[in-house]
Amino acid sequence: MMNSPILNVTGLTMDFGGIRALNALDLDVYGGEIVALIGPNGAGKTTFFNCVTGIYMPTAGEVLLTSPKTGKSESLKGLKPNQVTEKGLARTFQNIRLFPKMTVLENVMIGRHCRTKAFILGAILRNRATREEEQSILETSYAILQKVGLEQYSNEFAENLPYGGQRRLEIARALATEPLLLLLDEPAAGMNPQETLELVELIKEISADGQAILLIEHDMKLVMSLSDRIFVMDYGKKIAQGTPAEIRENPAVIKAYLGEDVDA
Repeated sequence: MMNSPILNVTGLTMDFGGIRALNALDLDVYGGEIVALIGPNGAGKTTFFNCVTGIYMPTAGEVLLTSPKTGKSESLKGLKPNQVTEKGLARTFQNIRLFPKMTVLENVMIGRHCRTKAFILGAILRNRATREEEQSILETSYAILQKVGLEQYSNEFAENLPYGGQRRLEIARALATEPLLLLLDEPAAGMNPQETLELVELIKEISADGQAILLIEHDMKLVMSLSDRIFVMDYGKKIAQGTPAEIRENPAVIKAYLGEDVDA
């Protein structure tokens, strides 16, 4: 594990009018880790993702992304979502956001856009460098489809994929951006038990390649089986953090989920 976290969020605060959705939240993710962010509905988990990925401008706090290769840290605060993606943060959404009338392969190729060098002139002139880059995009995108088990659907429209396949395609498109950190927002939502088991295996395989992952998930069995560390939120605040074993026994966490006091 690297000495500095890939993602280091400090004091993150988000106000909507008179409502404080996030209250001075601290969170970090290190290289190769799978970290889960959990909490009851309305705890502020998706708001956190939206602040980190540039959809919302946080009221206060800092979001730093550090490259494991260069050690260089950059602030993501105030950047637009496409700029955040270029810096190395990619995400999926609770509600699937694919291009339904494009093929499965084309959806992944779109994810490569932020890593391409050819500009409009190159696309018009179709010079050698542009053609080579297009071939590279095609090959890389197909390899990612193989990784997530969707290569047989490469020429299908995305809308024709089964639900679990569409979830996998979203992950594939995010991986195509070459993220330093992959953010998964409720990846198992709507999945049946078999699809969930297959998703767990896929996330493990992605992590085994060294990919750092931060996920929001309500499926506690999935969270406990996958996570190296867990952060727990309630009413916009972090109330606990630790290993799955520590979180499972934490009285504050049990109270947040069950709404009652328990003996420590």
